[in-house]
Amino acid sequence: MPKRPLENNVVSLNHSAQLADFKVGVDNVIFSVDIEQHRLLILLILRQEPPFSDRWSLPGTLVRNGESLEDAAHRSLSEKVQVQNLYLEQLYSFGGPGRDPREAPDSFGDRYLSVSYFSLVSHTEARFIAEGAKKGAKKIAWYEVGQLPELAFDHREIINYGHRRLKNKLEYSPIAFEVLPQRFTLNDLYQFYETVLGQNFSDYSNFRTRLLKLGFLLDTGHKVSRGAGRPASLYRFDAIAFEPFKNRPLVFV
Repeated sequence: MPKRPLENNVVSLNHSAQLADFKVGVDNVIFSVDIEQHRLLILLILRQEPPFSDRWSLPGTLVRNGESLEDAAHRSLSEKVQVQNLYLEQLYSFGGPGRDPREAPDSFGDRYLSVSYFSLVSHTEARFIAEGAKKGAKKIAWYEVGQLPELAFDHREIINYGHRRLKNKLEYSPIAFEVLPQRFTLNDLYQFYETVLGQNFSDYSNFRTRLLKLGFLLDTGHKVSRGAGRPASLYRFDAIAFEPFKNRPLVFV
């Protein structure tokens, strides 16, 4: 059988297809855990300009020329919530068409891509952020993740993704000890996990037995009295003793 001409096998290109022009933004997903009131909190800002004026959103910004993504994320926080030197971890990129109303439909206008960053701050630092905001021009607030207001853009989706990341990190990393006080009770630790992972994630007795058996929680020899119950022992996290368990899943859960 004679071979077909090569040009007959070439798929014709759709000349109407164009490469997208992107504007790149960053959005910061900042969590805090209030163990006293069992609340997982997220930091939100009230937008003051369109699109979505007067609607709550994650603190974010568009990236400037010559600026790295990480620098833009830190600039957004320092300008809007007066936070410096906060550890941020890249979370995920959100770039579905139509996620931003500034995109002109059926045209070759700009698309808007969001690279999200993630952080967990102590509740003490969360209070400091809220107090600092009262003196500034921006309106910011901590909202409980389960009771969010109507949000701008696709920020509810971004928050849900960040919540899943936080849950996963709690399974294998000592992230809780970075935001708890240096000395804490086992109940403090349990309340932290229960607040993030949901009620009944583990029986307290089993949680306590498992963690003490692993050997990276050290009894300080000090106790604290809260309410009418017996004084509770204060523990501290031993990072060296934790090394053999580093990056192993399901250490804490």
